[in-house]
Amino acid sequence: MNKKIIIGSRGSKLALIYAQNAKDKIIQKTNLTDQDIIIKEITTKGDKVQDVRLSEVGGKGLFSTNIEKELQDKEIDIAVHALKDMPAFETDGLRINTFLERNDPREILITKDKKKLKELKVDAIIGTSSYRREFQIKKIRSDLNCKLIRGNVDTRIKKLNDGLYDAIILAYAGIKSLRIENKITEVFSTQEIIPSVGQGIIALQCRNNDSEIISVLDKINDNETFHRANAERNVLKILEGDCETAIGAHAIIEGDEITLEAELFSLDGSQRFYEKKSSKVKDAKELGKVVGQLLKKNSNNSYKK
Repeated sequence: MNKKIIIGSRGSKLALIYAQNAKDKIIQKTNLTDQDIIIKEITTKGDKVQDVRLSEVGGKGLFSTNIEKELQDKEIDIAVHALKDMPAFETDGLRINTFLERNDPREILITKDKKKLKELKVDAIIGTSSYRREFQIKKIRSDLNCKLIRGNVDTRIKKLNDGLYDAIILAYAGIKSLRIENKITEVFSTQEIIPSVGQGIIALQCRNNDSEIISVLDKINDNETFHRANAERNVLKILEGDCETAIGAHAIIEGDEITLEAELFSLDGSQRFYEKKSSKVKDAKELGKVVGQLLKKNSNNSYKK
């Protein structure tokens, strides 16, 4: 390439680790060097607004819109996103078709006194910004209270230590990337708590017509993660999911088979709809659509009753 590649990323500690992972992978798989690739920090509205739910101020796009604008304006060449923070539908002129190897998709609990979820006192306060996590926790223990928490991982742990919460629930992938696993009290299996769509996946985005960058990204795409991501994201697309829609989806691959399980909660969390289906890996996208359509049909039928 005859110019430096600019990778755009949020400026949080975790986001910059993801951007560095992407840069390292490009260097490893191509003949580009450290000097050929620059990481540019971009502030997003999601980083600025810290006291309300994302759904109240624009949804998931708050973490991606500013970065995508720089991509569209050719200020950057590649955008790095946590896939779970991305809206269901792609932005015109841009493509998300490259995924780094998936990190751990599970959820974890952190408490000050190392008490597990089932050991917490009645009416204990759990910090989460996600309706999905709130409803999932309530299915395990209906006597707990969930309270909004926002901010990066360090901020949330500080709020816990300051006594504002009895526990917080976070994605294992972020804790692993920050190398603070010693803070974990409990790890939930994906059967206990189905993760967010794309949890633990770093997605790389570029312009549709940028053939040079596409050829670079094609070299670092993780094939298994690609199929898992597409299956899960198609559930979200069928359900037209956003921050207010409590959806969990998780796909695993064994041999040439992919198995997808997903759940959808009613708006108040009182009803849960669940599906689990398998197909050949090559049909991963279609599997996501099928599971999404089943969830949509079952939930619509329930509301009609």
